[in-house]
Amino acid sequence: MPFPAPERINRTLNTEHGIMNAQTIFGLQFALSVIAWAVIAWVIFMPRLRTQPRSEILLWLAVPHVFRHIGMVFLVPGVVADPLPTFFANAAAYGDLLAGLLALVAVISLRAQWGIAVAVVWAFNIIGTADLANALRNPEPIPAFGAAWYIPTFLVPLLLVTHFLIFRELVRKRPAH
Repeated sequence: MPFPAPERINRTLNTEHGIMNAQTIFGLQFALSVIAWAVIAWVIFMPRLRTQPRSEILLWLAVPHVFRHIGMVFLVPGVVADPLPTFFANAAAYGDLLAGLLALVAVISLRAQWGIAVAVVWAFNIIGTADLANALRNPEPIPAFGAAWYIPTFLVPLLLVTHFLIFRELVRKRPAH
């Protein structure tokens, strides 16, 4: 059997049970990471956070998003295996940057107890969720992620789980004290 072309190697993984393409591996890793982060959030973090005031809950759920500037690596040659499609790279990189900056403002405004804090959290959460949904809607760039593979398969699931929990907290009825 001749050695497969490099392009074929980049896009598939040979296993004794057949061939799994990059999209299948991505989907499996993404789904398992969402499940893992949801379990960690539900079992470890949320029982502790539920006893806190709403602003503290929102603050801690927003903290991971402060690091979304990491998504700028989608624009860095050499970090991704192949040049990513421009429509994806620009939207993902700058969308992450904007979401991260909004998350930073949300964290600061929550800690400082500014009157606009909840509105900033709403804005960050809507924009951040839309950014992730936009990035996840197209599987075309998956084989070209290279070293950046861990952003969408490990970090994005954490971000999606925390976005969900933030929305849940924002719409949750709070008992009157």
